[in-house]
Amino acid sequence: MSGELGRYLLVRGVRGLATVLGVVTLVFLLVRLIPGDPVDTLLGDRATAEDRADLRARLHLDETLPVQYARFLGDVADGSLGRSFRSDRSVGERIAEVLPDTAALALAALALALALALPLGVLAAARRGTWIDRGASTFAVLGLALPNIWLGPLLVLAFAVQLRWLPLPGDDAVGAAGLVLPALTLGTAFAAVLARQTRAATAEALGAPHVTAARARGLGEGALLRRHALRLAWMPILTVAAAQLGALLSGTVVVEKIFERPGLGDLFLEAFFDRDLPVVQGCVLVIALVYVVVNLALDLAYAFVDPRLRLGGGTRE
Repeated sequence: MSGELGRYLLVRGVRGLATVLGVVTLVFLLVRLIPGDPVDTLLGDRATAEDRADLRARLHLDETLPVQYARFLGDVADGSLGRSFRSDRSVGERIAEVLPDTAALALAALALALALALPLGVLAAARRGTWIDRGASTFAVLGLALPNIWLGPLLVLAFAVQLRWLPLPGDDAVGAAGLVLPALTLGTAFAAVLARQTRAATAEALGAPHVTAARARGLGEGALLRRHALRLAWMPILTVAAAQLGALLSGTVVVEKIFERPGLGDLFLEAFFDRDLPVVQGCVLVIALVYVVVNLALDLAYAFVDPRLRLGGGTRE
């Protein structure tokens, strides 16, 4: 069994490294499709041809794409992620400064989504056809239909302007109170997706043959949920939660701008409009790598929990 597990870990590790290399390559190519010339943005329209050529050489923009790609791989390997065109600082250092704020927002949104979605989904599955089930379905539809760019200002208007329960955007950007509305804005759609999956997975588990047999023996619904249904349902729920993590992190770009919070999203937008290519590709790369690493870690965790995966060398469905 240990040899089978070792082979599975090796295969998943190689696939993970290949995925990371693919992400690095894709980020490098896509960033160079951004309209506009960084030299024009930095120097303006009145710069001389000599100044433009000198700056282009200093930023290595006069090099061929293969040479720039090799340089980018070196920057990724040493963790610096290159140097900002505008500030000449290490991109890795700039991201490290703001990443804790984005992580705090993402974790708060995740905690809020789990606190809302898991009980709601389980109750909806256990009370199918009742008002609880219909209410959960309505919440899921509304959560998916309301975009962050509309929901965020609406929450600010209600809770910060009218009721004055929470601070306005920018007033308490890094405090606990200033985290409530951004986390609610970011976590609502995630909670809607997770509630639907929790309801579907729990309902399917409640219909499993051994659960039906346990119900026939007189086991109560609460015990059925705790002892049997939730044990079957947690894996698909966790899979969906991991799959949505990328959307959660990318959603911080809009939410941080709405609530004037420092973070990876705010840094990305600033760099995008400044045509600061190393910072843009560094921000995109960090978000993509977090997504890849989380899913790889989830695959490896499944290998320990479900021996069928490592025996067949397959992946989770």
